[in-house]
Order: sequence, then structure tokens, then C-alpha cells
Amino acid sequence: MFNLPRIQNAVLILLMGLLVSFCTVQRSPVTGNKRAYGYSWEQEVQIGKKSDKQIQQQYGVYQDESLQQYIKRIGKKVLSKSHLRREDTPAKYKNTEFHFRVLNSEIPNAFALPGGYVYVTRGLLAHLENEAQLAVVLGHEIGHVAARHASQRALEQQVGQLALVGGAVGGEILGLPGGDILQLGSQAAQLLFLSYSRDDERESDRLGVEYAAMEHYDAARGAGFFSALERISEQSGQSLPAWQSTHPDPGERQNTIPRLAQKWKEKGYEQNIVDTDQYMQKIDGLVYGKNPREGFTRNGVFYHPELKFQFPYPRGWKLINQTSVVQMVNDDQNAIILFQIDAKNDSPRASVKEFLSQDGVEGIAGNDLSNNGLNAYEATAKAQAKGGADVKLYLYSVAYDGNVYRYVAYTLADQFDSYSDEFKRTTSNFRKLADRSILNIQPVRLQVSRTNRSGTFDSFVPENLPMDITEQDVAITNQVQLNEKVSSGQWIKIPQK
Repeated sequence: MFNLPRIQNAVLILLMGLLVSFCTVQRSPVTGNKRAYGYSWEQEVQIGKKSDKQIQQQYGVYQDESLQQYIKRIGKKVLSKSHLRREDTPAKYKNTEFHFRVLNSEIPNAFALPGGYVYVTRGLLAHLENEAQLAVVLGHEIGHVAARHASQRALEQQVGQLALVGGAVGGEILGLPGGDILQLGSQAAQLLFLSYSRDDERESDRLGVEYAAMEHYDAARGAGFFSALERISEQSGQSLPAWQSTHPDPGERQNTIPRLAQKWKEKGYEQNIVDTDQYMQKIDGLVYGKNPREGFTRNGVFYHPELKFQFPYPRGWKLINQTSVVQMVNDDQNAIILFQIDAKNDSPRASVKEFLSQDGVEGIAGNDLSNNGLNAYEATAKAQAKGGADVKLYLYSVAYDGNVYRYVAYTLADQFDSYSDEFKRTTSNFRKLADRSILNIQPVRLQVSRTNRSGTFDSFVPENLPMDITEQDVAITNQVQLNEKVSSGQWIKIPQK
């Protein structure tokens, strides 16, 4: 897994227990030796299939069919050289279908789920320079699946309470059951954030280089991507503990990958495929950074141009906009508002009533409303946190433009009166977005072209970059230094409106 710092102001973590009640002994596709796993291969395939739906819902799939098919094609080429597709590979591995997807996230990341599900983000694709680098990244993730690393970790950590970083907000502070109350996919979150060991990561590096080199890609080029990872980490000044503790240092990998590639050259594998031209043409026009059409904040208001609505959020609170849910949390992390589309119900009343029907949630009062010309329904409820503390909730659903939207706001019961006005101000001010300048806002996209002169890279960067993009961001995206000499005819990627 390439897991960069998540600078999305993630505010809380959900601690969850993953208990594996049994183990299975099977032959490793990579070594051929028997070993114990937390799941059988058949179970891994089913887990991956189920979790894939949750991942797509959580992050969204990038809407570019040509790019999706390109990633799929390169992924399958690299897969064909893996331990899962060799002559002596057992049929259950060889016949497992693989799925390659581009996720709609600006964070540079790639990861895999058990059973053949490999993901890269548009943010990662923006930071690659050629198809050879892409092949190494995809090979690395295929390596995790082939070596069955997730199943190994699940077995090793089955006894005791495994702490996992979940996508749901509220678990650590309020102790609410994330799977039921927040309705986010817990199994996918568990698998996604199940930390691999450093040895797992090094093995996947070796396998990624092996698979790419056997397909004749210039695997040593993969080192450039790890240089970009290191620079992004340094620039943000942040890193996840998992990155520090389980991933080899990016500088180490920059040195190791060319050495691994050289060993495969010595074995007779010519590595002459780079394919910069084809790669650059495929990412030309790629959305770069956050896409404002999918929601953005300005002066304490959240706007969603694509769905044509807006609402304020409490002053000083943090807002995290994800594909499936908008999360708002105060600085003390003891009051939370969740906002999402309710695809199950066709009216505000049904939306709130369905939420209240969950085990452990007790409705107190409810009534119909009309705010800003929109039909809505509100209710208060109570629940009990894991530690026994009482929690009070404010629920609000509103019908707008063919969708039902639902807010779930909650805090500890004895603090509810302190936040009740904030909850109601946020929900009652949901309204139609009418500002044409916001409705028509467009994302930044990569403009990919060849230079027509030589010069330092910074001489090609426009003075007025869009959004909050810096010159250094652009240099890192191009895997160059600002003062580095760029030759005439060299490909460059410039973010532009």
C-alpha cells in the first residue's frame, strides 16, 4: 500500500475489533510453501467483492472510461507476469478475476483488497511520469494480493483487540457503533487500514519490480515516484503513524528499486519500455486537486455546485467532504454533524423514521417542517455510548431536487443544549444554490504538453496558479526541482483552469 499523509483534517478514529475465529492452511502463490492464513482464498475473494462496493461508494470512481480501461490494460499486462498467472499456478489462483479501478481522490494513493481488487487514485496518476512507473505501482499492489498479506496480518492479530483506523467519525469519543449509526462500511475500512509489516512492503516492492521487469518495463524508473512521495511528505509536514512504522523510508526505496531492477536485467530481462508519450496523453485533462464541483467551503458555507445546494456550518468547526458523507466536527471533538444522501427513503419523514428504527436508538419527538420552501422532518433521539454515557441526537431530513438528504447531529446528552442551536442553524439553512458564479465553477485540470524551448522548470510555471496550488506542488507533480533544467521537447504537466 502506498499510503500518503491524509491531510483531510481527519478528526476522530473508530476503534474496532477484528476477530478471526479460525485459520486455514494453504500453499502460498508466491513461495509454493504451506502456511496459515486468517482466511481461505475463497473467503478472500468474497471479502474483496463485498468491500469493493464499499470502497467505490466511499471514494467514488473517477469518471473517465478511457483512463479506466487504460489502467485495466496495464494492470492485466503486469498481472500476467505475476505468481497468480504462471504455468504452475493452482487453478483457484489463476482463475481469479482481477479488477483495476481509478478512484476519484486527489490524495496520491494506491492500495489493494484481498481477492484481486487494485485501486489507484487520480491524485497518484497525476504524480507519475510514465507507464513504467505505473507498472511498478500496480505490480506492488498485485504483490500484496499474491502474497496474501492482508490474510497473514488478520491471522497474526486475531487474538486481542486489533485497533483499526476506520472511516467513520465518532467511535473513539462517543463509542457509537459505526456500522449501524453512521452506516459506513466497516469491513472495507478494516481491510484498507490493516497495516502491513515492513517485510510485507519490501516483499511487495520486490514483486512489483519483478512483475514490471518481466513485462520489459524500465522498472528502475519506479524510484522517481518514491522521490515524489518523500517530497510530498516533507512539504505537508505530516505523516500517518502507519507510514512511519510499517513502510520502508521513501529514500530507502529510491535506492532499492534500481538495484532490484538491475538483478532482473542480469537474469536476461531487457527493460526498455517507458512509454512516456502514451501515459502523458492519457492523463491530459485529468482533474487535479480537489474538485470544487463535488463540494467546497467558502466563508463558513458548504457549496455543492453539481447537486445545486448550500448550507452553513458552525463557525470554527472542521468540515471533511467525502464522496459518501460530509462530516463536521467541533474543535473539542465532542459534537458531530453528518450529512449524506439517503438513497433508501423517498420522503424526509421516512428517512428519519428509518434511522430511529435502529437498535439502540430511541426517538423522543418529531415533526414536519417547511424551510426555505422545502419539505423537511426533524426529530430528537437518544442512544447510549459504549462506556455507558448517554448520547442525544438531532435528526433532520429534507427533500430537494429528487433527493432526500439527512443530517445526523449528536453529542453527549448533558452537552446537547449547548449545541442544539448550532445543529438547527446548519440544517434549517439548507437551501437551493442560485449563485451562477458558483454553479458554473470548474475544477483544475492537468494540461500536458511538450516544451518548445529549454529552460529551468520554474520558467514554465504560470505566475497565477489556480486555487491554492504552489510552484512547489507543480514541481513535485513533475518529479523535478524548480531550478532543474528542462530540455526542449520534454513533457510537462501544468494545472490550469
